[in-house]
Amino acid sequence: MCGIMGYVGPRPASPIILQGLRRLEYRGYDSAGVAVADAGAIQIRKAAGKLDRLEALLDESEPPGRLGIGHTRWATHGPPTDSNAHPHADPTTRFAIVHNGIIENFFELRQELVEAGAVFTSDTDTEVLAHLIAEEYDGDLTEAVRRAVGRATGAYALVAMTADEPDTLVAVRMISPLVIGFGEGETFLASGIPALLDHTRRMLVMEDGEMATITRDGLRMETIAGVPVAREAFEVDWDVEQAEKGGYPHFMLKEIFEQPRVVADSLLGRLHDGEVVLEDVGWDADFERSIEKIWITACGTAFHAGLAGKEMFEGLLRIPTEAVYAHELRYRDPIVAPHSLTLAISQSGETADTLAGARLLSERGSRLVAVTNVVGSALTHYSDDVIYTRAGLEISVASTKAYTAMLVAQYLLALRLGQTRGTLDTARAAEVAAALEALPDQVESLLKREEGIDEMARFLGRQLAGTDDIYFIGRGLDYAVATEGSLKLKEISYLHSEAMPAGELKHGTLALITEGTPVIVVNTQQHVYDKTVSALQEVKARGASVIAVAYDDDTEIEHYTDHVLRIPRTMDLLSPVLSIVPLQLLAYHVADARGLDIDQPRNLAKSVTVE
Repeated sequence: MCGIMGYVGPRPASPIILQGLRRLEYRGYDSAGVAVADAGAIQIRKAAGKLDRLEALLDESEPPGRLGIGHTRWATHGPPTDSNAHPHADPTTRFAIVHNGIIENFFELRQELVEAGAVFTSDTDTEVLAHLIAEEYDGDLTEAVRRAVGRATGAYALVAMTADEPDTLVAVRMISPLVIGFGEGETFLASGIPALLDHTRRMLVMEDGEMATITRDGLRMETIAGVPVAREAFEVDWDVEQAEKGGYPHFMLKEIFEQPRVVADSLLGRLHDGEVVLEDVGWDADFERSIEKIWITACGTAFHAGLAGKEMFEGLLRIPTEAVYAHELRYRDPIVAPHSLTLAISQSGETADTLAGARLLSERGSRLVAVTNVVGSALTHYSDDVIYTRAGLEISVASTKAYTAMLVAQYLLALRLGQTRGTLDTARAAEVAAALEALPDQVESLLKREEGIDEMARFLGRQLAGTDDIYFIGRGLDYAVATEGSLKLKEISYLHSEAMPAGELKHGTLALITEGTPVIVVNTQQHVYDKTVSALQEVKARGASVIAVAYDDDTEIEHYTDHVLRIPRTMDLLSPVLSIVPLQLLAYHVADARGLDIDQPRNLAKSVTVE
């Protein structure tokens, strides 16, 4: 998501910081700013919008100084405004901070500070840290930051400075990345390698739980607890484009491998002892108990996430749920009964058809909640409530991590409603919450496992690259995943691909299954496992080449398939978060084997803002 840049050295800081932030524009942002220390004071320039606005401010009045920090923000707490842009300062403007991530207990900390007389000028969680650091300062910035972060919980990266120590930056990493670069008599800091490549190739990557005190002559590394850390710098041989992609050949592959972090970010601060906190949802428990119908409207990948949502809402809540394409809904005459809730799902929040469909249901009396990735997007303005997905910028046209974040958002909503409505008892709710919290590690283990899911997908990709027709099947939640797997394949490989419920094969499509026809099956739902196996036997009897996505401990599936893409065991309800990953990789490697432009497939746009 957000970009961080810091500098201490002999040169003017502002141009270096601005240049570094431009190198991080690919990460996505909605506001930007810099803070520079000079002559015992800190000057801040910041603005909502693109870096051109910040650059114009700097052209008018560039703050002097050779110590500074900068930031490009992707809004999480508060809309993209000048006041919410980073850096943030304490009331005296003697301390400034930039911050990526989320402070989970910021509300409680803010209340404590307000009760003690503090005045806040933004809606952000970040400003709390600036106040805490100022409150803790007694002449040593490192110790003040240490004590301040000791009072905060969450996942973050932060960099702090003070006018009282004009040669020092203090950085802390807790999950969100930070990289330090070493020049001749100057030191750089950034949230990504691309920002540093114009200045140095000698770098060090901070690790979780570490703290760095940075001066122009180098740094002192230690843990947050104060234990010294010794690590050698390394030489980076990437070019800027490679660095933006994190060393991956395509953004799509990079974004697939970012999904463990995305799932973790989507859950962060929203599960407290099994209770769900949705910070931008304003309804009360009475409304939750009154819901009699749920509508889900979306297009493309977002619609496929909605198909999974329909299954989970009906299964967990026993509420009738209808998932409908927004481009069809807008021309229907839907019957919207009282006590309805509509989920409008859109990565960008600007999808024209989804906006129109959502407005239609809202105008007919349904409460509207946006499930989107972009703070301040059109959809959020039309909606009564918002659940932000926290996927960060997704550059590849073929969506991967945004889809996964949409699933997690719906799981959280279903868990919350199930607890309020009493359809989930305490034990079942705790089981779901624990399984949700385990998902980030499970996705990471899936992507990093020794037997190599990526290698298997690459092998199968070469096998499928020359085929003409590919079929995806599954039942229930597995069918929902199959629809998204099929879409990923067709949109980047240009192969004909079709997804259907496994039981639908015998109602026509079986006529197209001949010797060697690829059939991909998702089979994780135990209550329909045998029924799906029956469909596999039908296609195998006609010579199909079958690839399955199944749990690690499923030994039976091997009797009916040619290849198996394995995923860790989880609750069947949560399997879509895991089972989509092999299908994303498979689509990627088919397209790669065909030598296609994976990130920019023909005829497609990332955000469909026209009818």
